[in-house]
Amino acid sequence: MSTRSGKQEKQGRQLGLVLKGYPRISETFIANEIRLLEELGFDIHIISMRKPRESFTHDCVKRIRAKVSYLPEHLYRNLPRFLYHNILQYLRDPKRYRAGLKLMRERLRDTSSPKATVRHLLQAGYLVHKFLPRTDIGHLHAHFAHSPTSVAQFASLLSGLNFSFTAHAKDIYTQLPERVAQKMARAAFVVTCTQYNRRCLETIAADHGFADKTVACVYHGIDLTLFSANGRQPGTEPPYSLLTVARFVPKKGLTTIIDALEALAADGVAFTWTLVGDGEMKGALQKRLEASPIKDRVVLAGTLAHHDVLELYEKADCFVLGCRIATNGDRDGIPNVVAEAMAMGVPVAATTVSGIPELVEHESTGLLCNPEDPGALAANLRRLLTDAELRARIIPAARAKVEEVFDNTKEIRELARIYRTYAHVGEGLDFNIPLSPHPEDPCELDESTGAASEATGDGAHERPSA
Repeated sequence: MSTRSGKQEKQGRQLGLVLKGYPRISETFIANEIRLLEELGFDIHIISMRKPRESFTHDCVKRIRAKVSYLPEHLYRNLPRFLYHNILQYLRDPKRYRAGLKLMRERLRDTSSPKATVRHLLQAGYLVHKFLPRTDIGHLHAHFAHSPTSVAQFASLLSGLNFSFTAHAKDIYTQLPERVAQKMARAAFVVTCTQYNRRCLETIAADHGFADKTVACVYHGIDLTLFSANGRQPGTEPPYSLLTVARFVPKKGLTTIIDALEALAADGVAFTWTLVGDGEMKGALQKRLEASPIKDRVVLAGTLAHHDVLELYEKADCFVLGCRIATNGDRDGIPNVVAEAMAMGVPVAATTVSGIPELVEHESTGLLCNPEDPGALAANLRRLLTDAELRARIIPAARAKVEEVFDNTKEIRELARIYRTYAHVGEGLDFNIPLSPHPEDPCELDESTGAASEATGDGAHERPSA
């Protein structure tokens, strides 16, 4: 039932969302998803595997009404609490708890992080015994296919509730396909954020004997009311303004961009390059740039608020990303900054990695090249900077493409229908009501559909604990 304010009264059972942490600065796309689902009338209860580690959060988080329950994070320091609730849960339903123990033993045989596996079972027992009786949760859904899905899977076994999960990027490609398949087999359905990911997950399902598993692709999208091309003209003049927004991690291909820009400079192209971001490669990048002939053309802007990044989009002649597949298999999904640049009328030069071609169509909505090919990237940049006819064709086509497939108010309705159909939550709600746009605060360094970095065990940043 719609109210005069456009909001709806909550109907049906709660959707329990299992998250690695909440709120997280690197996961604004999840916060926006929760906010929009609430606007559609969903009753959500957030279960976070740890408390926030950042000192500030985004404005969109302040608009979320969902109650948050925090699980104990560390195994040994919380062992008495874990044992208390898990023993009581075992006594309450020994048959189900023995099924959880069986799964834990199976996973301990082939895991690189046995401590994390034990903790996931204990967190699930804590969730089921302490939190579930105080809620009206009817379905559990986890974001990211490693640790959160492990907890949701164990909690499903202990409680009898169905579970599902959203797989993003790193969580798919940095754990063994067999581990992903194990979770998919037990899940009611799977959601992911690119067609590239969907094909990969469907292949995993087929290879492991359950090809009929529902795998849905729902793009995260962006709030298009925040981004406007403002009648941007195709013409440009040197010195050209180039822009990159990214975390400083190997999969972003920042060294490929530097190589490409050095080639442009050697050919006499005048430009400045603004690099927004931070991350583990900062020192190596600074050292590389200090020795580079383009060092005086580069501005390292650090982390910026979203309104500051919007100003950079308005001044940029071209947006460039050199995304690649990292040695551990990590890769992007569709970086949201690519969609933002396209929506702002900034032509994009990027690579063919993962889901990027689903948004940047070569010669139509941008230019693409193979990853780790600085020569080809340099050639594409030169064309986007100097070919007015190409720019005049690409700028409006790129904005139209984003409007077609990356509008978050459209995508959230598809996700809502999936929850209603397969999780039986949100039944009776009208998904056609208008949704109100809200400004988003600081810009994410990795506004990507598969961006968040996850830790193994209690701190090692290698293969995510599954």
